[in-house]
Parts: sequence; C-alpha cells; structure tokens
Amino acid sequence: MNFKIISRYKNCALFLIILFFSHNISAQKPANLDGVQVAFLSDVHLQDLFGTFSDNDFKGVINTKTGKYTLIRTMASQLHSTRIFNENYFAFIAALEDIAKRKIKYVALPGDYTDDGQPIHVRGLEKILEQYRKKYNIEFFITTGNHDPVGPFAQESGKEDFLGKDGKSQPIFSKDGMYKPNLTTEQPVVITADIAKMGYLGITDGLKNFGFYPNKKYKFWATPFSTYTSENYSYAKAAESALLSNRVYNVALGYEVPDVSYVVEPVDGLWLMAIDGNVYIPKKNDGDPKDSKSYSEASTGYNNVLSNKKHLIKWVEKISAEAKLRGKTLVAFSHFPMIDFNDDASAEIKELLGPNKWQLNRVPVEEVAQVFADAGLQLHFGGHMHINDTGIRRTEKGNTLVNIQTPSLAAYIPAYKLLTIKKDNLIDIQTITIDTVSRFDELFDLYKMEYQFLQSQNAKYIWNVDILKTKNYHDFTDFHLKELVRLRFLADDWPSSFKDFILNISAKDLLVLANIKSDQDFDFILKNKEKFQKEWNEAEIKSEQILTQNQLKKENFNWTGNDLLIDFYRFRSADELALVDVGEQRVKEYKILSKLFLENLNEKPLQKQMKLFFIIFNKFMHEVPADHFTVDLKTGKVNRKER
Repeated sequence: MNFKIISRYKNCALFLIILFFSHNISAQKPANLDGVQVAFLSDVHLQDLFGTFSDNDFKGVINTKTGKYTLIRTMASQLHSTRIFNENYFAFIAALEDIAKRKIKYVALPGDYTDDGQPIHVRGLEKILEQYRKKYNIEFFITTGNHDPVGPFAQESGKEDFLGKDGKSQPIFSKDGMYKPNLTTEQPVVITADIAKMGYLGITDGLKNFGFYPNKKYKFWATPFSTYTSENYSYAKAAESALLSNRVYNVALGYEVPDVSYVVEPVDGLWLMAIDGNVYIPKKNDGDPKDSKSYSEASTGYNNVLSNKKHLIKWVEKISAEAKLRGKTLVAFSHFPMIDFNDDASAEIKELLGPNKWQLNRVPVEEVAQVFADAGLQLHFGGHMHINDTGIRRTEKGNTLVNIQTPSLAAYIPAYKLLTIKKDNLIDIQTITIDTVSRFDELFDLYKMEYQFLQSQNAKYIWNVDILKTKNYHDFTDFHLKELVRLRFLADDWPSSFKDFILNISAKDLLVLANIKSDQDFDFILKNKEKFQKEWNEAEIKSEQILTQNQLKKENFNWTGNDLLIDFYRFRSADELALVDVGEQRVKEYKILSKLFLENLNEKPLQKQMKLFFIIFNKFMHEVPADHFTVDLKTGKVNRKER
C-alpha cells in the first residue's frame, strides 16, 4: 500500500475520531455554574507605602500620627495625575476586605496593579495577595498592563516626587547620575535598584502564583503557544508550555518579545481568558532587541494588536470555539478596552479639542470589536482608562461583544466589578463602589507639612488644602478630580476661548444665551449686553416658558460654568455612578440646556463649541447601563437592573 493511500486512511480515521468526540462532547451537559462569582479589580496602581528597600536604608518619612515610616509621593504629584498614588493602597485593602466578606473566591486584575512594575511594589503586591489567598482561599488571576511591565525588559528608572524631610520632594532613582536634584527644594537622591522597572521576566516570576503559571488545582491552563487541548491536558504539559522562553513571538522582524496571555479553568465549566494586550513596537530597525528603550510604550492597546500581534486573534478564535464545543463559559479580561470608551463621542471630542487630546490614540478602532466579536468573544472586562463604562457592538455576522470598563480604585469613582453567573447563560454585573476606606486620612499630617513648605516657597498653582478636610474616600477622589481639572485639564484640554467663557458664565446666563436670537458670538453679546437688551429680555421670557413646560425652576439654575465642567468630567469618569454627586435634578437641567443649544442655529465659534460640548456630554449621560445590569450570552442583550 503506497504512502498516499496510508495517509488517506489515517485522515479518515482522524476525522471519525474527531466526529465521535465532537458528538459526545456536544451532548454533554454544561457544568452548573449558578452563583459562581468573579471580582474584577483594575488599575490598582499599588505603591507599597510600607515597603523597604533591599539595598538602601532609606525608609521614607516618619508619620507622627502613626510613628511609622511611609514611602509616599507628594500630594502635588497625585493632584496632577489621573491616578492617586498613596491612598489607593488603603482602598485596595478595603476592596479585598469587601471581597472576602462577600465570600468571593475568584479575583481578576486586568493590569496596572503596580505603580510601574518596580521590585519594591511587586513584592508588596505579592505579599498582600498571598495574605488573602491563604486567609480566605481567594484565587487571583493577573494579566499585564502598560505600567506592569512598562517595557518588555528591565530598565533603570526612578521618581523625583516622593515626599521627603520637611515637606520637600525626595528623588529616588535606580542608578546614580540619572537625576540631579534642585538642592533648594529637594533632598539628595536616594539610589536603589528596587525602584527600577522590571520587565516580563521579573514581574511574572514575582507574581507566578496568580495565574501567570499553571497550578495543579486548575482544571485547565494554556497559552497561545500551547499545542495541547483541554481533552489531552496535563499539568506537566502546562508547566513546560508556561516557560517564558516558550511564550515569545516576533513583534517585528528580529524583535522577539514575550506574550503572557493564558486561559485558565479554576472551577469546572468556567474559562477565564487573560489577554496580554501589550504591544511593544520597535522605534527603528537598528535598535537593540533586548533593550526596552528600543520599543514604543504599549498604551495604545488593541489597535496595535491588529497590526503586530495577530496571533492573539487566532488564539481567541481557537479557545472560543473549544469553549463552545465543550460547554464552557468563557469570560475574557485584559488591560485595554475593545470598544470606544468615550460613549461613541470620540469624533466630536476630536473636533472640539483636537486629535491629540484626551488620549484619543487609545480609542480602539471599530475593527477591534468586530474582529474579537467574530472570533467568539462575548464578554470582555477592560481597564486602562480609569473609567466606568459599558460598550456594545454587534457584527454583520450576528455576533455581540460587550466590553465592560472596570473603574480604578485610584480615581473617581473608586469601584470594582462583580460578575455573577446565573442560570440559562445569564451574567449579572454589579459595580461595587468603595466609598468608605479605613485609614484613608492616615497621611494627611504629612501633606500638611508639604503644603507649609510649598507656601514658604511661594509655589505657583499650589493645591487646595481643603482636600484634607474630606471625610471619606469617595469625597477624597471627588476632590482629586476637581483639583485635576483645575490644575491640569483646564490648561491641557480646552481651547482658551472656551475655557475663559465657561469659567465666567452662570447657569442663568447660559439658559438665556441658548435662547437668544443673534448672529453674534456669545463673548461679544456678554461684553455688549446693553446693545442686546431687547433680545436678552425676549430670551429670558422664552427660557422661563421652557422651564415651566419641563417642570423646572429657574432658581435651581444657581450653578456655574465651572460646576458644569466638573460634572462633565464626573460623568466621563463614572458614567451613571456620577448621579450620586450630580443629582437627577441637575441632570434634567443639563439635558434641557443641551436640547436648546443643539437647536440654536448660530454657528459662531463659541456657539459651535458649546454644541459639541453638549453632544459629548449627552453621550456621557447615555442610557446604556454601567452600574448593575445583566448580559444574556444567548442573545447578547444587556438589561438594566435596579439596585
């Protein structure tokens, strides 16, 4: 019998075996997962406040309130950052305590769980997770973020804004000569290797017990490079496949980097897919392939996956098909969003603010959602943007992807997502806010010392000391957002003409301007109000009629343009969770104003900017649920649930 005939017999036999197993597998009843819960904690950005350096005696500053040394960043630095650096340590503990109290056994961390992947913070995270794993039998599953690792390989680094003696800044760097301090405002540089940025090897080794590597307890564990399936799975095969040397790919010709994506079955019937969405593209063709500085940073996310990490798409398709065949519930999580996180307002944001504002380069193109939905993903939890949001996309092939943006514990409003599996392929999603945090004000005396030093230096744009009067963590993060708007966003984000207008306008004047009939721009009308008195009076009368028709009261329009802007950012960050601070009444007023501005035919610059502003704001206040809702995996429908 010749070789071709033998091959035909082998192929025929293989086909019959596959057909037999497929028939038997499809006939198997899916495992009962009713009540199984998974918590998603994203963008923790843990900085170990009480960690110690292995090679330097520096301990931070002494906190007279507790008598302990603490390693913290300045209040000035965190009020200029989109994340809190210090208090989120206590918020992370509070979230884990809440999870333990609820008896949740599975926790996923979709990246950015450390400040920048430094050894001291990775050790601190490992210590905390081990404590909760041993005490409460919680299993943790981690994937990478663009802050951990910052690059594919280890690199020297440091920060100049730790808090030092007498309220001065304290530079801490991993290598001598990297930074020259200003001796009038800073302390001498502290040198420690523990503040360098670790690459994949260091981070996955330090956190190896939390999903990056297989565990004998897991029912199944695999990577995009594994050659086995769940049917012929063994721990020995998984352990071999898990070696970092077996988990690399060419991101570009000659540039080999790790990909630590994995899928795990912690309980019979549930597959958690941890996608490593980091893509490090070489800056030029002649760089050192083993030097992180040769690569661009990974914050762009899935747009670069489409071009330089295509094997992930094939892997998702393969695992999704196998999960469906074997009756498994597949839930994916990664650091980066798969759907426009601006509530589909990115085009208007680009027109209003410009293409390089608001991190528009991080918005995934539509192809991302289409590709992954058609690859079989139905449910994906993302992070990265420190916002609460839900996005839905349906493809021409009839597939649906729901992308759930997990809020950060280091930003407004601090929260985590809780997934509960129900009967009949129904998934319940709750947003658990972390409003009250024990010890959140433990560092306030140190900040007072910093504030006094800044005052003595006549510092420009000093932060508002009233943040130290906040009574809970929710209010602290809200104050953080307000200061972030004042100290950073106003200068960085907005056209100067719009900024000047919005900061000096009242709600009542906005209401009149929305109704005024004139071909002049708003700033000209306000500066020459006496010339437009007739039009102004007519617009006031019309405004009152509109308010009466909509059961609104003019006296409630007592807020300012700055209040409007703050609420704008609140909704952008927290979606419907922001209602607790904005209030239903104020939202009704905003929606009426929005309607009036959009009906105004004047196309002068400020009028056009206000229209775009309200189009964006309306989309932020959209009706897609982002607090408590269900996802039907059979139909792809998302339905709101009342608390």
